[in-house]
Amino acid sequence: MANSPSGDSMTQRIVRVLETFTADRTVQTASEIGRRAGLPSSTAHRLVDELVAEGLLDRDHEHRVRLGLRLWELALRGSRALRLRQAALPSMERIQARVREHTQLAVLEQDSALFLERLSHPEAGANITRIAGRLPLHASSSGLVLLAYADPALQERVLAGALPALSPDTMTDASSLRRVLASIRRSGFVVAPGSVESVSTGVAVPVRDETGEVVAALSVVLPRETPPEVAVSELLRAAREIRAVLSGR
Repeated sequence: MANSPSGDSMTQRIVRVLETFTADRTVQTASEIGRRAGLPSSTAHRLVDELVAEGLLDRDHEHRVRLGLRLWELALRGSRALRLRQAALPSMERIQARVREHTQLAVLEQDSALFLERLSHPEAGANITRIAGRLPLHASSSGLVLLAYADPALQERVLAGALPALSPDTMTDASSLRRVLASIRRSGFVVAPGSVESVSTGVAVPVRDETGEVVAALSVVLPRETPPEVAVSELLRAAREIRAVLSGR
């Protein structure tokens, strides 16, 4: 791909355009996209026009732009995430009916926990996660599980970097985190009270594929005063079920 005067490739500029959309910012003008992507106005308008023409973006009658359905279609074709979500959903529904709180599925993606699915009961407690949302690996039960089984180089990179607090109870000390990660590998689950929000407890287990590799984390978010034992039992059972589905058994 040809580079811009700033050294960015066309692919990098397109990614920057797409990344300006968030769960809270679903509609923008081309000028807003250019400003948020750090692109000249003419470049932003040209890229938006081309992406609209290809169906990756949609433009409404007021010339505002949103992500296009073709982008969603292409993302799902042969998607490992889609296969994982389909394998996990029946077990997640059973957990959600039993625990009656938030049930979530997350994968490791670019040094963060990316949430593929979330089921919630109408009376469930607080939870800031969203489908296609991310949380830092050190600051959520799902992230801790994913980090515990991640490549050692990734673990060291995360532990050596900034560990910002999302709540007063977020673990931000690298030595303490190392001990927690070792405990997760021994026990096969984590209970993380207050790591994201002080009023909640995250409980998570690893999900393995047919080879035994950890490919996801399955979690529930409970009110902090709720004992975690039932959630741990349900999650471990579900993780075994999902592995069996992924293995074709």
